[in-house]
Amino acid sequence: MEKMEARNQEYVISTSIDKLDRKLIYNFLCKDSGWSNGISFETVNKSIDNSLNFGVYMESQQIGYARVISDFSTIAYLGDVFILEEFRGLGLSKWLMDSIMSHKDLQNLRRWILLTSTAEWLYEKYGFTKLPNPEIYMEKYNPNIYDLSN
Repeated sequence: MEKMEARNQEYVISTSIDKLDRKLIYNFLCKDSGWSNGISFETVNKSIDNSLNFGVYMESQQIGYARVISDFSTIAYLGDVFILEEFRGLGLSKWLMDSIMSHKDLQNLRRWILLTSTAEWLYEKYGFTKLPNPEIYMEKYNPNIYDLSN
């Protein structure tokens, strides 16, 4: 995979796995995301290690993140997209999506998948739509997988 780095004033987006603040990503996903609350640090680490990661930084402080799971030829899943609350409203999520969608290794894919209950307006700008044929979509979903009380 080709590494990329883009700069916009004091902000940087990088796909370098070495720059990622894994504790920040874990804390957001585990406590603040609403979609993976309770996820373990080990699971977050494994997901990072097996994805194309996009870190958003102000100087050297990580302030956002997204990851893509892909075979880099036919399909990609976009997940765990976030900008920390105090940095929202600055156009960083749009810039992050621009960077993801223009990444050299993610071009000419037949299908992108995204599961979201927030920011649909953002993803629609990049061609994401509701399922046109939901009757052909299947999933195996365990919403309680991160619940430690089970």
